[in-house]
Amino acid sequence: MCLLRHLLPIWVLLGFFFFSTATKSQESSVVYVSGASPEIPISQASPRMGAQSPGPPIVKVVLRQDLNKKILIALIVSSSLLCVTVMFLVYLLLWRYRNMKNSFTGIKRKSDSVKSVTTKPIVHKIDSVRKGTIPVYEYQLLESATNKFSDSNVLSRGGRGCLYRACLDEKSSVTVKKLDGGGETDIEKQFETEVDWLAKIRHQNIVSLLGFCVYRQTSCIVYELMQNGSLESQLHGPSQGSGLTWQLRMKIAVDIARGLEYLHEHCHPPVVHRDLKSSSILLDSDFNAKISDFGFATVLTTQNKNLIHKASEDLLDGKVTDKNDVYSFGVILLELLLGKKSVEKPSSEPESIVTWAVPKLSDRANLPNILDPAIKGTMDLKHLYQVAAVAVLCVQPEPSYRPLITDVLHSLIPLLPVELGGSLRIL
Repeated sequence: MCLLRHLLPIWVLLGFFFFSTATKSQESSVVYVSGASPEIPISQASPRMGAQSPGPPIVKVVLRQDLNKKILIALIVSSSLLCVTVMFLVYLLLWRYRNMKNSFTGIKRKSDSVKSVTTKPIVHKIDSVRKGTIPVYEYQLLESATNKFSDSNVLSRGGRGCLYRACLDEKSSVTVKKLDGGGETDIEKQFETEVDWLAKIRHQNIVSLLGFCVYRQTSCIVYELMQNGSLESQLHGPSQGSGLTWQLRMKIAVDIARGLEYLHEHCHPPVVHRDLKSSSILLDSDFNAKISDFGFATVLTTQNKNLIHKASEDLLDGKVTDKNDVYSFGVILLELLLGKKSVEKPSSEPESIVTWAVPKLSDRANLPNILDPAIKGTMDLKHLYQVAAVAVLCVQPEPSYRPLITDVLHSLIPLLPVELGGSLRIL
């Protein structure tokens, strides 16, 4: 229609031009009287002027065929221009309609790919789904993006599932956590809890939720892309921690502490993770650590918070405090120092890293000898002693002896160089 506004005035002007030309021709086509002054048209001659002629007047008529031809040409040209304009506009409208249809089809396909293909009750239980704050992905899309969840796309394997790299398109890659035992009630409850918590929490050291999928007995959670998998796979996988320098390990520890501080101190009400371990710490391409696995997370009430002054055996009734997360953080810190799993199984009797390490960490002379071989001799010993002391405090059996995560963070930040965020306080 914009084009019509530009073309129509041109067509009208051309019509007026040809019409004006024809009108002028009409005005110049007059009848002259023979014998009279050739400059005076008969239309202007008076009767008396005719009396001056000695003979009868002979009238010479100029035919108006030229005038009719010009009018006809003007009409033909104008009509032709109008037809061409109309045809062009019709073509333009058809072209735009076709493009809009293709665009709409593409958008619809993309929208359909983020729709659920299931009506399982668990989907409708999730608060974030009812509120429409997170998308539900189609299982076939995730299956295709992971090449049918092939081993070549595995980022890491954990206790409750496996992390896959998924390429949704050329410019978009994500992490998909495929949960095992999707039909079990406990697994479904953990899945529901994690999706709800991650939909509410936003922090640079807590993994970002992009969506989820429930299909038959399979449940998937879609995170932002975490190229380096889990901390567990980096420490205890094929590389055996060789890619994690001392400074990177300290950065990871600080990142985890920052995420926990946000949960404990800046969420309202405070949140306790309750399931913090090396497999729930995910690493992006720059080894920034982010906390995941919120399936057991719960709100920390004032009543629970007061329980930190009671003995640990009083917590066996299932009540939790923020000191539970501090203990778990201490275990991860020991894994970063020693390169050992949280529970080793060298024999039929599993041994906890806490039971094995705490007596040895008090011996400063022997401490460098029990470190992860990948980082031996790469750090300032004063820094090593300080980190070991923090780890021992965090895993104290008595919860009241454990420090707050904020105090832990203040102890670790000075050990980092500035370029890794050592002097920054980020909430």
